[in-house]
This record gives sequence, structure tokens and C-alpha cells, in this order.
Amino acid sequence: MKKNYALSLFITMISFLTFAQEGNIQGVVIDNDGLQVPFSNILIESLNKGAYSDVDGNFLLLEVPAGNQAITVKYLGYEDAKMDVMVQDGKTSTVTITIKPKALALDDIVINGFNSGQAKALNAQKNKQNITNIVSTDQIGKFPDANIGDAVKRIPGITMQVDQGEARNVIIRGLAPQLNSVTLNGSRIPSAEGDNRNVQMDLIPSDMIQLIEVNKAVTPDMDADALGGSVNLVTRTSPNGYRVSATLGSGVNFITNKKILNGSFLVGGKSENKKFGWMLSTSINDNDFGSDNVEAVWVNEAENMVGDDVEVKPYIEESDIRTYLVERIRRSFSANFDYAFDANNTIYLKTMYNWRDDRENRYRLRYKKIEAELDASDNIIGYTGEIDRQTKGGIDSNRNKNARLEDQRMQNYSLGGNHLLGTLEMDWMTSFSTASEERLNERYISYRVKDVALNEDLSDTEFPLLTPVNASDVDFSEFGLKEITEENQYTDEKDFNAFVNFKLPVNFFNTNDGFIKFGGRSKVKNKERENNFFEYAPLNSAFDDLTALPLIDQTDSDYLAGSKYAAGQFVDNKFLGSLDLNNASLFEVEDVPSEYARANYKVKEYVYAGYFMANQKISNKFSVLAGLRVEGTKTKATGNQIEDEEDILGTITKEKDYVHILPGVHLKYNLNDRTVLRFAWTNTLARPNYVDIVPNRDVITDDEEIVLGNPDLSATTSMNFDVMAEHYFKNVGIISGGLFQKGIKDFIYTYQYEDTATGFDVFQPQNGDDASIFGAEVNFQRQLDFLPGFAKNFSIMVNYTYLTSNADGIRNSDGEERNDLDLPGTAPNMFNGSLAYTSNRLSLRLSANYSDSYIDEIGGNAFEDRYYGEQFLVDFNGSYKIGNGFSAYFSLNNITDQPLRYFQGVKARTMQMEYYGRRLTFGLKYDLFKKK
Repeated sequence: MKKNYALSLFITMISFLTFAQEGNIQGVVIDNDGLQVPFSNILIESLNKGAYSDVDGNFLLLEVPAGNQAITVKYLGYEDAKMDVMVQDGKTSTVTITIKPKALALDDIVINGFNSGQAKALNAQKNKQNITNIVSTDQIGKFPDANIGDAVKRIPGITMQVDQGEARNVIIRGLAPQLNSVTLNGSRIPSAEGDNRNVQMDLIPSDMIQLIEVNKAVTPDMDADALGGSVNLVTRTSPNGYRVSATLGSGVNFITNKKILNGSFLVGGKSENKKFGWMLSTSINDNDFGSDNVEAVWVNEAENMVGDDVEVKPYIEESDIRTYLVERIRRSFSANFDYAFDANNTIYLKTMYNWRDDRENRYRLRYKKIEAELDASDNIIGYTGEIDRQTKGGIDSNRNKNARLEDQRMQNYSLGGNHLLGTLEMDWMTSFSTASEERLNERYISYRVKDVALNEDLSDTEFPLLTPVNASDVDFSEFGLKEITEENQYTDEKDFNAFVNFKLPVNFFNTNDGFIKFGGRSKVKNKERENNFFEYAPLNSAFDDLTALPLIDQTDSDYLAGSKYAAGQFVDNKFLGSLDLNNASLFEVEDVPSEYARANYKVKEYVYAGYFMANQKISNKFSVLAGLRVEGTKTKATGNQIEDEEDILGTITKEKDYVHILPGVHLKYNLNDRTVLRFAWTNTLARPNYVDIVPNRDVITDDEEIVLGNPDLSATTSMNFDVMAEHYFKNVGIISGGLFQKGIKDFIYTYQYEDTATGFDVFQPQNGDDASIFGAEVNFQRQLDFLPGFAKNFSIMVNYTYLTSNADGIRNSDGEERNDLDLPGTAPNMFNGSLAYTSNRLSLRLSANYSDSYIDEIGGNAFEDRYYGEQFLVDFNGSYKIGNGFSAYFSLNNITDQPLRYFQGVKARTMQMEYYGRRLTFGLKYDLFKKK
């Protein structure tokens, strides 16, 4: 009996790996330009058998009966393409299928320009099993987006946090950036951020990317650390022919009236025998800009005449007027190669190198340590504080140029392959990625005057203003040197990834087109931060008198926050950069460990995962994907053991390991060819930020704060439910709507309380209890081809997302649980919209992006909570096809002059408002395609 069972099992396994009067069809779907078409629907209708092409347009049909077979390719907005293929026993036949745009009912409406990109994106969304949004390279080029972050923010349910006017950190369905994952060709991108896992989306130029996938419901073969969702960036691959493309442009930032320069070049092709493919690309963007910034910290307690702390009308404890001057140079290089040994075996190498220099000078006027004077009735009758004038810069060198230089680099090298062994598909990849941020010789010089009587104009708390009561109190002769400092910062993360997947066809319900898939992945991350900080005391009197130093006036009558914010004069950044601080005859140097001891750490993280899933059609309309993923994590965190703020006694290391079992189910039902219903039940997680698990304690005496790490933090987990309905228009459009719910456990927040021994505020990351998110999203896109005349060339795109959330287990500074909080990072309302006009030559687009205000950081109580303010951005761009592959383009960004804004407790109480002004860019593009 055992022998018979073993024999049966052996025969079954061999049947998977051999052919019986059957063969395979391997192919690629391309468009008229020879570019691969992702996620097209390939059918052999006579056999009721089909497949979808992958992100590179490749497809594979297994166990096809020998003989002549008719293949049909269906793609929304394109004509059905048909081809006869002769299938041979035990062999794999190769084909290339070209699809052509469909001419719609109205004579001059065809799929081109933006519609081509929209067609690719919507086909991908329609044909994928899970809930996904896609942005294709054609669509990216139609929006005025210099980086990937600006392109992603136009997807339903997505909003971005900005840095210096550029979209940097992605928020998916209201969940904070550290709760989402960003991958490059399926591998997690390392983070150059020292404090969190956030991937800086503004580091990657948009023209280096072929496709952006936002997976809102992940499948078991994807990494589970995507609590909100996963953004996968697919780099460009070799075309099915020859392609060369170039861009040359310029522009101006109106806040500084300084230049913008940008250029890109791309070339790729296939060998004559189509076995070897290659794609080389490079881009550069030089942006000389700045920002005008006002900040404030509010308090509602003061010491009365008898020495008791009493509640008073809110006033400002600290306020800044800042001017930033920034030059940001972004460079990117990519080289991708692929080689097909035969129809069943292909390998590829994908590489990308991103390098950004960010030079910044900052001039900061700060009012600090402000105390309110109370009368006998505890009413405020005056204010007294300190005023500082600080210049931020760097050394005088070819690299730093008297500015703080932030050198960020991200590189990724991936080697992988796709193989067919009988009917067993195998794909694998190994990758090495690294991200680093280096800030060397960052210098500050500060002058201050103490005990200044101040006025606080709080008649408009959205635009508060502080001024001295007596101008003579702040004469430059009254200012004395506070400090001269120089610091060096270095953060580095290295990731080693490897995965292998196996896929076998199955037919559980005699409906064909099923498969089982299983595999594993290992990830090893090494993250470290190494900072230092030095103070320099002059050994002569040259720095005693501020008026004797070279000064620069930063007062600007066109200051975007308002001309009333007059910054005044500061030490010239060139003078600061020229100082020979390491000359022992001029300066006495002092190491200041209190400024960096807590910041320095080393973390190692090991992740091992395995999964199994099955995808099967129950009927021609209904399909199910179900599976299980198991992820094990081990962390080893090392931080400094600190005593008395600056004495480093040694290091301390803590380890933690945990395992998560994560099942998932995805249901898809096609009501007809253009209407899809979806349901998903998934389980995801988010691991703590590296810096949060470092075991250390840092006392910051100057700020009266204590910061603690927490190596016992648990990963945040979420059980997710999604339903979605989608209807696709024949003229390339969509109307869709869906609901989603997330039940979150062990979310992480910063607990704030008062240390009884010192009276200092203590900050420590802790796990909350439970949180929940409920949301709804709707999306509508279509061409208005029902309108008469030229109006039929208009198209609209609108999407809206609504969120509501609550969080339990958050405690205020008194230890009492708060029940009045949303989950941090959840914007209740998000909207994207655009109105476009597209003809054969001219393309114009007016686009808008709105995100509501949301709680960003939980304070010790409701008064101290920090909120990210609402944003409404409007851009306008256009292009014109000149001919012979040439086109001209322009874009006008931030027409609304939208500032970045934070507020404290209530919307009217500004914590920060940072203005960037408008930006105009223009240039020429060239694109040439030659199909093989």
C-alpha cells in the first residue's frame, strides 16, 4: 500500500514537470512604439484559458495542447489583437504581439498622449487580483511632478507630507509614513532618515520610473510590513526595439527669482536576436529656491505673584522668524540589462543610483524663554524673554559652499531570474541596497540678548507677532556671543534581500487558470547613526561686538508670511564658513556629548518569511486568492549608556524577536467585461522605528526634557477589510467606490509626562491599545466625448477619500486615558482632481490636490497636541507636439501659494507656517521609438 502511494505521488510530481502532447507559449505584449504593455489580458478562447502579462508585458501560458492555437489580447481602449501560434510538444513557443489604439465613435478621438497612460493604468488596476492603484510613466509625464512623491499624491487615498515644498513622506489611507512600505522592483528601499523608517520619496526623480503600484490590500507573496499599504516603484526596462529620449528644461522659483535647470537622457534597445536587452538612463535637476517660515510654541500656564502655576490665556513661549535659502541638486543613474538564454530561462540586472545634494543657509530670529508677568488677579500684564540671532551654514569649500550640505544617496543593485522547469515557474532575486545621509561641518553662530520686555500681538493667532517693547533693548550693541558650534552627522542603512517564488498550475474546479504559489524571503538590515558636536570659544575679543562682524540683512518686504515679520541682520554665512575653528590659537574646542550621545545607535534587524497561496477561478466570473504568510523578526539594538546628560559610560544592547502569522483572502467577481466587484481580508504589520527601540536615556537640560527609548515595543498589527466596486468605460475611464476598515493593535505613540525628580518633560514611545479606521473612497475618470465640437477633447479626473478613526490607550501627562483622539496621521478628507484638454498635438491640464488637517503628534494634553494643517495645491501644465519626436512643455506649480502649516490644539493657533511661493518650469522633450 505504501509502495502504491509513493508511486502515485511520484507520477503526480513528474506530471507537473513534463509535457503530454502539450507545450507552452511565452510572449510579450507591446504597443505601436515598441513599449511593453503591462497587465494585458491574453486568452485562448477555444480552450477557456488565459493569463495576464506582468509589469514588463511578459506572459506565459502553460499546458497548451499541441497544434495551432489562436491567441487574443484584450486591452481597454485598444483593438483586440489576434495571432495564431503553433504549439509544439514539450517546447515553449515565443511570440510578440502588438496592440493598436482603438478609434472611438467620434472621428478625431483616439488613444494617445495622456489617454495611453491612463489606459495602461486602468487595465492594470482592472486585471489585478488585489485592490491596487496604478500610475504609468505616460501619466507621470503629464503632471508637473519632478519627483515620485508628487506623482503618488494624485492617487485616491494618498496624501503626502512635504519638505521645502516637495512631497516627501507618503501617507496611505490615513496611516503615517512609517506604517507604509516603499519598494523598488519588489524590494524594500532603505531609509536615509535617522529617526524613522520613512523613505524620502523626493529623492527619486519621476522620469526614472516606469510604473507606480500602490497595493492597498497586499497578497501573501508581498512583504507584510505595509499596514497602510505598499508603494512599489518599477524601474524602466529594455524596449522591444530601440528608444532614445531626452529632456532639457529650465525655470524660475519666484520666491528667490533663481533658476531651475533639469535634463534627462534615456537610451535602450534589444539585440538583433532579441536575447539581450538594455536600458540606460540618467537625469539631473538643479533647483535654487527657499522658504519663509514663522514658528511658535504656545503655553497656557504661568507663575503668579505667589509662585504658583496657574492657567492663563494662551500665549507664546517661543517664536521664530526664519529665512531659508536652499539649492537642491538631484542626480540619478540607472542601468538595466536582461538576457534570455532561451524561451524558458531569463536573467536580469537592475541598478539605480540616486544622489542628492541639499545646500541650506538658514537665518533665524528667535524669541525664547518667554515668561508672562501676572497681576494680582492672575491677568497677563507683560512678557519678558530672550532674543537670539542665529546663522546656519557650512565651511568654505567646493562642496559645501558656505552652506549646510546634506548629502543623501540611495543605491540599489538587483540580480534575478525567471525560469520554467516543465510546468514549474520559478523566479528569484537577490539585492543589495543602501541609503545614507551625511552632513559634515554644519556650523552655527548665535548672538543673544536677555531680559527683554516683549509685546505679543495675539489679536490674530493665525499670524502672531512678537516685538520688543523698547527698540533700544535690542540694539546690536546689546547682543553678546552665545555660541559657535560645528557638528557632523552620518546615517547609513544597508539592506540585503533574497527571495525565491515557485508557481504551479492547478485546476481545482475544472475551470482552468488556477495556480498555487509558495516561496520565501530573507532580509538583513543594518542601520547606524554616528554624530558628533563641538563648541568653539574664541580666545580673543573679535567676536564680542556683533556690529563689528560682517552682517547680512534678511528683512524682505515681500516676505510671504507677511511684511510685518522683519528678520533683520545676521552674521554673514561666508564669514561663518571662513572661520578656522580648528586653529588652537584662535579657538578653544569642547566636545559636547549631550548633543549626540542619545542620537548614536546601531540596529540589526533580521526578517525571515515564508508563504503559501492559491489563486483559482471558481467560475468564468468569480476567482479567489487565499493564502498564509509567516514572518519572523529579530532585532538587536545598541545605544549609549548615558549619565548626567553627557557622560557616556559605555553601550547597552537589547534583543527582541517575534513571529506573526498573517492569513489573507481576496475575492474578485466580474459582473461583465467592464464591471468588477472585490473583497479583501488581509493582515499586516508595521515594525517600530529603529531609534525608538534603542535602549537609552537622554537628559536635555537646556530644553528641560528627558527622552527615553523603549526596546520592549511591540510591532503594530492590523486586520483589514476592503470592498470595492469598479466600472470601466469603453473610452478609457472608470467610476469606482469602496469601503475599508482597519482594526489596529499596539499602535505606537509618544507618551509625555513630568519627571517627579527634575520637573522635566519626559518623552517615551509606548504601545497604545487598539485603534480603528473606517474609510470610503470614490474615483471617477473619463473623457467627455459626449460633448460637441472641440469640447469632446476634455477629460476629468476626481477622487475623494473620507476617513474616521479613534485610538484607545493613550494617556495624558497626568496618566489619565484620553478618549478624544483620532489616530495620528489620519486626514479625514482627501481630494484630487484635474481637468484636461488633449488633442493630437496640444495637452493642457489643471490639477488640484487637497488634504484635510489631522493630528500629527500627541502632546501631554489636548492643548499641546500638534496638527498638520490642511493643504490645497493647484498646478497647471501643458505640452505641445512639435513633430519629429519633439515636444515643448511648461508647468506652473503651487498657484495657490499654499504654505506648510502646523497648528497647536485649535486651527487658529499657528505653530508653523512655511511658504514656498510659485514655480515655473519649461523645456523641450525628444522621444524616438524604433520597433524591431
